[in-house]
Amino acid sequence: MSATPSSLASIYIAHLTNERRLSPLTCKCYASDLTVLFKHQQETPLDQLQSQHIRHFIAKLHGSGLSGRSLARVLSSWRGFFNYLIRLHGYAQNPCIGIHAPKSPRNLPNALSPDETTQLLTFSKDSFINLRDSALFELIYSSGVRLAELTKLEPMHINFQDGTLRINGKGNKTRIVPVGRKAIEALQAWLEQRKIIIKPDEKALFLTHYGKRISARTISHRLKIRTTLQAINRNVHPHVLRHSFASHLLQSSGDLRAVQEMLGHANISTTQVYTHLDFQHLAKVYDTAHPRAKRKIEPGK
Repeated sequence: MSATPSSLASIYIAHLTNERRLSPLTCKCYASDLTVLFKHQQETPLDQLQSQHIRHFIAKLHGSGLSGRSLARVLSSWRGFFNYLIRLHGYAQNPCIGIHAPKSPRNLPNALSPDETTQLLTFSKDSFINLRDSALFELIYSSGVRLAELTKLEPMHINFQDGTLRINGKGNKTRIVPVGRKAIEALQAWLEQRKIIIKPDEKALFLTHYGKRISARTISHRLKIRTTLQAINRNVHPHVLRHSFASHLLQSSGDLRAVQEMLGHANISTTQVYTHLDFQHLAKVYDTAHPRAKRKIEPGK
């Protein structure tokens, strides 16, 4: 085993990036977790680490204040790394097998109420910033799109005729989700403004006032400003809007399977678009349950 731990880690991160197509943020987290492993490894060669070493490392990290959820992620990173070393670098065992992180209470982000959501999303359309932010936040709440997915969107990903959004999600997997009427209207208004400021060769759907792709940090910052302006006494970040989308839709429809498909959760296969549920079913659930979806009005009503 002549390769150093750091060189093996570099090869592994390149594998995650180029072959498994994991996001830059995920790869950064893996690299950070492996650095922690190497710090605790000290004089013990990587290929000689045993389960008792890993338990000791986890105990030390827990004692330093790391939560059970964070430790679970660290263990997952280490486990994946050793599995890779076994497959391609001749390692004999995975010392992380059978080791579990201490349990932590599962605290889901608090969803906004429908009234709070309406308050947050009630914009005056009198400026570039308001037109853009309205489209941004309506789209998150309307589709459940993740923040990292949102920053990668281009106008070509929206089908205005069908009212759908094509999202390239985690692991380069694609899903198509319905988009409600309010979000469609906000997007159409924003696209008119976008024509004025966009820089040559820029393809991003959402732009800064300089005409360049907006960052995830800027979106989060704009949402915090919006929350303060609307006098909502909550810590609202983009994932809260995503969680509100899921909560409101699930409460109204009771269809957990459809909501999972729309969210693109990892425990549902999204390699092919809608292999488990057809789009007509998703659209029906969406139109009848989402608070800002286009309601179907029966004749005579």
